[in-house]
Amino acid sequence: MNITVIGAGYVGLVSGVCYAELGNQVICVDKDQAKLDILRNGAIPIYEPNLQELSLKNMAAGKLSYTSDLHRAVQLSDIVIIAVGTPSLANGEADLSYIDQAADEIAEAMNGYKIIAVKSTVPVGTNERVRDRIRRLTSERFDSISLPEFLREGSAVQDTLHPDRIVIGADSQSAADTMAKLHAPLTDQIVMTDIRSSEMLKYASNAFLATKISFINEIANICEKVGADVTQVAQGMGYDNRIGHSFLKAGIGYGGSCFPKDTRALIQIAGHVDYEFKLLRAVVEVNQDQRFKMIRKLETIFDGNLQGKTIAIWGLSFKPNTDDVRESPALEIVQHLVNSGAVVKVYDPIAIPNFRRMYGEDGVVWCEGALEAAADADALCLLTEWDEFIHVDLNQLQTVLRKPILIDGRNVFKEEDLAGTAFIYYSIGRPSLNQGVKEEVLALHY
Repeated sequence: MNITVIGAGYVGLVSGVCYAELGNQVICVDKDQAKLDILRNGAIPIYEPNLQELSLKNMAAGKLSYTSDLHRAVQLSDIVIIAVGTPSLANGEADLSYIDQAADEIAEAMNGYKIIAVKSTVPVGTNERVRDRIRRLTSERFDSISLPEFLREGSAVQDTLHPDRIVIGADSQSAADTMAKLHAPLTDQIVMTDIRSSEMLKYASNAFLATKISFINEIANICEKVGADVTQVAQGMGYDNRIGHSFLKAGIGYGGSCFPKDTRALIQIAGHVDYEFKLLRAVVEVNQDQRFKMIRKLETIFDGNLQGKTIAIWGLSFKPNTDDVRESPALEIVQHLVNSGAVVKVYDPIAIPNFRRMYGEDGVVWCEGALEAAADADALCLLTEWDEFIHVDLNQLQTVLRKPILIDGRNVFKEEDLAGTAFIYYSIGRPSLNQGVKEEVLALHY
């Protein structure tokens, strides 16, 4: 099939490359000339495993191209997929200006029947909005489709080529059948819905996963107080098929471009129909507070005074295997430490350039390695569970720290990992690994 993908951001780029990998003729359209230059030169402007290899392969095969000429791309295609950004407005609603602009430009380029699919995450009713805008500007025949994405950063190529399900929201059976045929090589789990249900399904999925994360973090907080181990609790819960193991890992909360944006947007969607989504508001509140457990522990260790203390930070991206720092807990944690007068040394295997652009330069010592960041630090905080940190030599690590204080925000290490070391260790919801630590820590003199 001939496909145009409008928007070479995270979703659009991965989708376009993978559609080409399936044997389709794909044109990715973007207005950012610098990004297009990077892509045409064989590089990728984001960090995503296996994406560059597939892009190069399909460009060489003549199945994938990158352009800023939306008009020509639309005219050459039978299917037009809108995958532009829908960032949050100040009130939490999704900004649909890029969607509107794409719809208008598609309408101006129409030269015959097209299937127009919205893959961007959009509020309920947006596909109808797109359809109405295009109808006002063209007499050409087309069908509109809701095609939500369910990609995880760091495994987006895998998720695209091996999805749990494909959701197609359509009013036209023939258009739905065409889209089902396009995705048939990927899975037989193709869910057909009406358009509004498809739009809602994406928000509901992300809100539910965010709820699981906040729930297990609340359980972890109780576990610390009653002497239980949240990892054992979560493991036991996960064997229940109604619950499952996914997204039951306690830590410092979720971040990234999807969960924070989509939970806020769904709260607004509910508000517009006079419904208060109390549960989701609590999910957001719990997540916001969870990242400050790191700060509260440090303040306890240092008697409420972080002035002049050297704090090492491992991990700046919101999750491993991505350079995305949007809504990363590290942003607020680092800012709070700097504001408290601490010397903050940071390291991340991939995300430092993006973090510097978003955070700025002030008050942070940028390091080129994990041990360099830890050297002479009064405490080390692990914020992102990169493999490099998981497999660190703990005996070597404790020799470079000024004090062997390790605050593990992702529950990376187990009791056997710490055996034989002198680490004063704090994790999330596992007080059994921390017995006696409070007294020992408070006995330290700085």
